[in-house]
Amino acid sequence: MCGIVGVFNVNKETVDRKVLKSMSAKIVHRGPDGQGFFVSDNIGLAHNRLAILDISKNGAQPMSSKNNRWTIVFNGCIYNFSELKQELKAKGHIFNSESDTEVICEGLEEYGISFFERLNGMFAIGAWDNENKELYLSRDRFGIKPLYYWFNGKTICFSSEIKAIIEHPDYKIDVDLIALNEYFTFQNVFSFNTLFKGVTMLPPANTVKVNSESTFIEHNSWWDYDFTKTDESMSFEFAQSETKRLFEQAVTRQMIADVPVGSYLSGGMDSGSITAVASKHVDRLPTFTCGFDMSETTGRETNFDERKDAELMANHFKTEHFEQVMNAGDIRWSLPKLVYHLEDLRVGMSYPSYYISRLASKFVKVCLQGTGGDELFAGYPWRYYKVFDSLSKKDFFDQYYEFWQRLVPDKEKEDLFTKTVLDNIDISEPRRVFERVFTFNDKLKYDTPEAHINNSLYFEIKTFLPGLFLVGDKLAMAHGLEERFPFMDNDLVDFAMKIPVKHKLGDLNKEIEKIDENQTFDRKKSISYREFDDGKNVLRKAMSDFIPKEIIDRKKQGFSAPDESWYRGENADYVKELLFSDNTVSTKYINKEYIHKIVNEHIEEGINHRLLIWSFMNFEWWCKIFINGEKID
Repeated sequence: MCGIVGVFNVNKETVDRKVLKSMSAKIVHRGPDGQGFFVSDNIGLAHNRLAILDISKNGAQPMSSKNNRWTIVFNGCIYNFSELKQELKAKGHIFNSESDTEVICEGLEEYGISFFERLNGMFAIGAWDNENKELYLSRDRFGIKPLYYWFNGKTICFSSEIKAIIEHPDYKIDVDLIALNEYFTFQNVFSFNTLFKGVTMLPPANTVKVNSESTFIEHNSWWDYDFTKTDESMSFEFAQSETKRLFEQAVTRQMIADVPVGSYLSGGMDSGSITAVASKHVDRLPTFTCGFDMSETTGRETNFDERKDAELMANHFKTEHFEQVMNAGDIRWSLPKLVYHLEDLRVGMSYPSYYISRLASKFVKVCLQGTGGDELFAGYPWRYYKVFDSLSKKDFFDQYYEFWQRLVPDKEKEDLFTKTVLDNIDISEPRRVFERVFTFNDKLKYDTPEAHINNSLYFEIKTFLPGLFLVGDKLAMAHGLEERFPFMDNDLVDFAMKIPVKHKLGDLNKEIEKIDENQTFDRKKSISYREFDDGKNVLRKAMSDFIPKEIIDRKKQGFSAPDESWYRGENADYVKELLFSDNTVSTKYINKEYIHKIVNEHIEEGINHRLLIWSFMNFEWWCKIFINGEKID
C-alpha cells in the first residue's frame, strides 16, 4: 500500500527531478516508510512506501525486473502472489525479495501486460517498458485502488491522488462543470471525470499504453462484471456451502502481511463474519467500531449507533476492541481535512470513516473491511423491488434514474446552478451517463423481474461501490492505513455472480413498500424508513456458523452519522456560517438562494436534506482549498 506518481514527456523533454519530487511530496502521507525515484530521460516514477509485505529494503520501489526491461511503481496488494511466484520460479525467474511487487516485475517480463489480468488483488500500477519506451497504466478489476491521470498532448502525469498531479507546473486548476452536474445529481460521478478539469480516473480493469506517438489515451478494458450467466439449477444448499468456503478462503488470503492486521467491526453481518474468520488467525484480533453521541438525535437516527451489537461480537470472538465515539461538534474540525484528502468528491457521509481509520492506524497497518457484501448478495432489497415490475428497458431506466438522482433532480437544476454553469452544461447529460453504464454491457437483458434485479446489482457495483472504495482508500491512507476487502476476492465475486436471484432475495412475489432512504425527491412527503431482513439470504445462511444468531436475524437498516438531527441542532450554526457567509466561494457555481432554501427547509420545516447539505458543505470546502488555495492544518 503506497502512493505512486509518474511523469512521462511524450515530446521527449527530460523530466525535471525537482518537479517529480514536489509532486511526490504531496502524497507522502500514503507512504511514510520511505521514498524512491526513477528518472531516465523523459520518464520519471516516484513511490511513497507503506511497508506491508517484505518491510526490508528489498521491497522498495520503483523496482525493476532482473533484465531491467520493466520498471514499475505499484500501489496495492496481490493476494495470489505466492502461487504466481512459484509458477515464475519454475520458468527460471530468480527472486531477491518476499514482496508482491517483484512478482509483478517478473510476471511482466514473462507474459507482458496480459499478466495484469491474472492478479487477484487490489492494484494501481505504472509500468515503464525500457525496451520499447512505452508507459502502461493499469488498475484492478474492481477499482479498489485509485489511479488518476492528466494528459495535455505533450506530458502525461499520473498518481494515486489528484493533489500530486495538480502540483505539476503546466496544470492550471479549473472546475469541470460536467462533473459538477454529475455530482449534484448522483452525489457521485458515474463517468470517470473529476471536479478537476482535465484530470481523469482510470476505469477499473483497464490498461492504457502511452508512447511518443500518442495523441490521446486509448483504454483497453479487460474484464467486467457479468450477472447474466446465473446458474438457475444451483441449489440453495450448494450456494450456501460454496459461499462459505470461498469467503473463508478470501479472508484467509487477505490476512497476509508482515505488519499487524485488524478489522473494522460494525453491528452488521458482513464485518462480523470477517472478524469471525480473521480472529481464528490472530489471537486477540484488534477490532474497531465507530459510534455516535445520540443525546440530540430523533426519529430513525436513534438506531444508528451500533456499538452494542459490535461489543456483543467483540466479546463473542474475544477481540481486543476499540471504539471511537463521535459527536456533532466533530464535523467542524474534520470536514476541511476530509475534503482535502478526498479531493474527488464521492458518495455520502464519510467523516466517520476518517475518524475510525485514524483510530485503527494507532494499532495496526492493515484493516479488513466488509464493503462489497451488499452489492454482490443483494443487500438493498427496497432498491431492487423499485424496478421489479418494470415492463421494458425504458421503464426500467425511468424508474431507476429517478431513484439515483440522490441530490437534485434534473427539473431543479436551473434553480441549483448559476447562469455561468448553466451556459456550459447540458442539464440532461447525467441521464445519458446513467444509461451508458448499462449500454456499455450488451449482455444485459430487460425481459424478466430477475433480469431487472441483476441489472440493478450490475449498476450499483459499477457505480456506487467504486465510490465507497475511493472514500475508504483516501481516508485510510490519510493516516497511513491499508484497507482490504475480503468480499472483493476474484473467486468469491465470480461465484456470487452465478448465484440465482431467488437465493439472494427471499420472496420475489410479495408486495414491498418502495421506500426512498434518501428522502430527496418528494421532499414534502413524510416517508418512514422501513427495515428489511429480506436481502442477502444465501449469505445469511452461509455466515450462520460464524456469528451470533441475533446478528444474523438483525434487520437491514441504513447506516450513517445522525446528520439529519445534528444539522438542526448543534451544527445548525456551523452550516449557516459556512454556506451563508459573504465569503462563501461555491456561490460562483451554486445559487445562494437555492442553498438558503434547502438549509432553511431542513432546519425550520423538518424536511430532510441531509445529503444535499453535506454535499454543499463538501463543495464549499473543495472550492476554498483547491480554487482559493486555503491551507489546511
